[in-house]
Amino acid sequence: MFNCCVRSQKTNGMFQKTSFTTLIIGVFVVYVLHTCWVMYGIVYTKPCDESSGVHCVTPYLAKKPRLQLSIYTSLKAAGDGNPNLILNIEDFDIHSKFERKVNVSIPKKTRNNGTLYTYVFVHQAGVSPWHDNKEVHLVAQLTSYMVLKPQEVNLISGEDPTQQSEPHRKTTNVPDRPVAHWRSRLTLNIMADDFSFDGDSLPGDVHRYMKILQYGKKVQYLPILFVDLLSNRVKDLMVINSSTTELPLTVSYDTISLGKLRFWIHMQDAVYSLQQFGFTEKDADEIKGIFVDTNLYFLALTFFVAAFHLLFDFLAFKNDISFWKKKKSMVGMSSKAVLWRCFSTIVIFLYLLDEQTSMLILIPAGVGSIIEVWKVKKAFKMQIHWHGLKPTFKFGTSDESERRTEAYDTQAMKYLSYLLYPLCIGGAGYSLVYVKYKSWYSWLINSLVNGVYAFGFLFMLPQLFVNYKFKSVAHLPWKAFMYKAFNTFIDDVFAFIITMPTSHRLACFRDDVVFLGYLYQRWLYPVDKSRVNEYGQSYDEKPKGKPHKD
Repeated sequence: MFNCCVRSQKTNGMFQKTSFTTLIIGVFVVYVLHTCWVMYGIVYTKPCDESSGVHCVTPYLAKKPRLQLSIYTSLKAAGDGNPNLILNIEDFDIHSKFERKVNVSIPKKTRNNGTLYTYVFVHQAGVSPWHDNKEVHLVAQLTSYMVLKPQEVNLISGEDPTQQSEPHRKTTNVPDRPVAHWRSRLTLNIMADDFSFDGDSLPGDVHRYMKILQYGKKVQYLPILFVDLLSNRVKDLMVINSSTTELPLTVSYDTISLGKLRFWIHMQDAVYSLQQFGFTEKDADEIKGIFVDTNLYFLALTFFVAAFHLLFDFLAFKNDISFWKKKKSMVGMSSKAVLWRCFSTIVIFLYLLDEQTSMLILIPAGVGSIIEVWKVKKAFKMQIHWHGLKPTFKFGTSDESERRTEAYDTQAMKYLSYLLYPLCIGGAGYSLVYVKYKSWYSWLINSLVNGVYAFGFLFMLPQLFVNYKFKSVAHLPWKAFMYKAFNTFIDDVFAFIITMPTSHRLACFRDDVVFLGYLYQRWLYPVDKSRVNEYGQSYDEKPKGKPHKD
């Protein structure tokens, strides 16, 4: 019986030691391993072994037939839409990549904010694609719809400098409705691998692109044609005006391996699903850039970096919330740095919103702003009382140690203000005179965010000054700091991958310097975790249990 009690106590102790962080890391490891297994299943397809008597589907291209490539435009996605031939390659070699530029006539209906489609045929040479039973074709959209970006002007003169070089440009208001844009690139691929599929287990992703013919007992699949929609980027779009009669189209072709084809199909479907959930063309373009502008090896690295970024983001969020939730005193903490961090995150969020930045950047910035507002409420011991719709604010009192911290904090801010305010005011005045903006609000937000990005890290220096005066860093949330430090270095990688404003990209590298300063103070003022520190905090707190009764 005594052994059972001991075993039960050990079991309870083991479960008590299993923290929530350990559980999250375990789930993260399982997620990464599962994703790697799924990706392996997509990239690798088991070939069919004909000698084993399995029903195999062989490639039609093994016969090396003479093929022809024909590309048409049409006003309808299906049926008779008066197709117009824009490119015809009679002796089409599937192993020879090419890039051709053609001029496409734009119908009147398309010029009036309509849609234009393209039919891409691969068929037998010398046979009309409309009467060939061995043709393969795909239909793609050559137009896309986006809301035009508001026109930018000089706020002082009220003139648009581009009008000097474009005298015939109209200065009408930009419409709020989506406007037809021309996709100036069409990227085609054919799976040219000599690969035999198992007829009983055809991959579902490839099967919908396959056209199968049967000759007696022999089954063959025709060339697998693929239109790469991920290559359609926002930067390649051109506005279609009512006076536009002809637009250029760059047709690119290359072969594609089976593994990459399957991977590309899944990524293309994922982007399409995001658009169905409300992602705009610009939001989807950010994701396309991750896949199109990087090679597969760098893409795999990006996946692992993004996974760790998500993990560290969650752990930093958890520890930061936990630290501030338990925080009762602001001794050693710079309240002005907390207030500035709240102000700067809100300004950055409004700036990213004004710049129509990707949702990948916008959503985390918005969540961070809400958290920083909550921290300000905790730091200033603020209580909000509502009298109907009118709020009243009540601030808590400070003890002697907190007042000493405030004195150091105020002293540091006084020195910083001599440098910071003239620079911010001068930068705002310069941009007002020489830079174009959409509105006065846009100028205000850009001026504020430029001050935050360029000199915002200076407002983190008061905390370093307070640490120096107290000769201690025990009051800082080091777990959250370290997770944020890891994420800062990960952001350096993402700064080259995800499209974002240049100032936001530079701010990622600026934060590295600040964290190095905190790490130096951590080394300079070591913390003894085996005792309760000068702020009443203990790192080795044991769970409080009921007192033992003899």
